[in-house]
Amino acid sequence: MDANDVVDFYQNRYDESGRLTKANNQIEFLRTTDVLSRCLPPGRLRVLDVGGGAGVYAEWLAEQGHEVTLIDPVPRHVDAASKITPVNGSLAAKLGDARALDEPDDSTDVVLLLGPLYHLPERADRVAVWAEAERVCSTGGLIVAAVISRFASLHDMLIRDKLSEPGIVDIVASDLRDGQHRNPDNVEGLFTTAYFHHPDEIAGEARDAGVVLDRIIGVEGMAGFADEFQGRLDDESTRQDLLDLLRGVEEDRSIIGLSNHILAIANA
Repeated sequence: MDANDVVDFYQNRYDESGRLTKANNQIEFLRTTDVLSRCLPPGRLRVLDVGGGAGVYAEWLAEQGHEVTLIDPVPRHVDAASKITPVNGSLAAKLGDARALDEPDDSTDVVLLLGPLYHLPERADRVAVWAEAERVCSTGGLIVAAVISRFASLHDMLIRDKLSEPGIVDIVASDLRDGQHRNPDNVEGLFTTAYFHHPDEIAGEARDAGVVLDRIIGVEGMAGFADEFQGRLDDESTRQDLLDLLRGVEEDRSIIGLSNHILAIANA
């Protein structure tokens, strides 16, 4: 893993706090919180949000009344999350590495991995993240991990009509070939060091860490291509119709790869 590149990207070149907004990836946020709402055990939960970025999901969970600890390797993210003051639950934030968590065994009810797995190019590191999640999660607890689809950059470059720009085809071809995404020239809009998963390999990585997945879910589905649709999501009826329809196809293995993000869910 080129940790310096990833940390520099988020610390100095990209504002993660504005990513899941109405103007950007609202569908990703709505769908992820919809899935979590259906999966979370009842009651006030201890939640470890590993790689939680600037705290968008941590804040949402805390406002549900949960006790959330966010861990992230980027100081800018930890600073931003530390400033969140939820009304209902609690939110603490600290620096840390998903591969070696400074947390006791069986100490949390829910572990979220909504970022670490797609910034670890080496398979052994990704397996280590799963193993750490299993270690700190209490028996019967929940682990939810996000990955980026192997096909996400192809979708993105087609939608943005970028394939004719210099070097783009080579980057996308590399992503499709082995999932290893690189942006050595730091071209804006081309992300940073990452690994893009094929849907069929997620379960094997978790299994090597002793984690058996219960479900693999496509997050955005076809709605991820409909930028113009995001502007209509303030309408409650339209939003609910979209969520209902995407729930109906979220586990259809023939189309999971269409989603830019995929959720893997396991009970510890």
